[in-house]
Amino acid sequence: MARYTGPKSKISRKFGEAILGPSKALQKKNYAPGMHGKGRKRKQSEYAVQLKEKQKAKYIYGILERQFSNLFEEAARLQGITGTNLLQLLESRLDNVVYRLGLAPTRRAARQLVSHSHINVNGEVVSIPSFSLKVGDIVSVREKSKSLLVIADSAAARSNKRYPWLEWDNAKLAGIYTSLPERELIPETIKEQLIVELYSK
Repeated sequence: MARYTGPKSKISRKFGEAILGPSKALQKKNYAPGMHGKGRKRKQSEYAVQLKEKQKAKYIYGILERQFSNLFEEAARLQGITGTNLLQLLESRLDNVVYRLGLAPTRRAARQLVSHSHINVNGEVVSIPSFSLKVGDIVSVREKSKSLLVIADSAAARSNKRYPWLEWDNAKLAGIYTSLPERELIPETIKEQLIVELYSK
């Protein structure tokens, strides 16, 4: 399965929330897409509810099935709560941290910045969006890329939206991944226990 590149509004309507960013379509059509979207909702099975939650997490973080399965296996091996471990691993991805730091308006844009070699980790160029950061890693914009309009505009627009597990230096356009985020600090509305239950079957 290829990464989803279709209309964001369709996915937002599918899940009933703007999981890929603000969506005007969701305000106008607050029901599922398709010819039966307005029809009476059938009760979903337990499996369907769990599967939908997994799909929601994959769309939010923009990753594929195999990547997601590998991350879950890693989360299950770690000490602590598997669901929380999974979200922390997702949050530790380089593309996600670039997005959280405010260097890109969306995760999709952040992934493109990383892929095009605009981002450094600890002073070295890293062009792998799925690169997993460790506590203490420094994420910065390459010197040659600091003049990019998309980075400057995004950093200015999100200057007041910061996260406790990331330290930001606006002058250097660099941030430090200071700690693993606690579950209650991660803003995504994902019910991770449903995903754990799905993989436990």
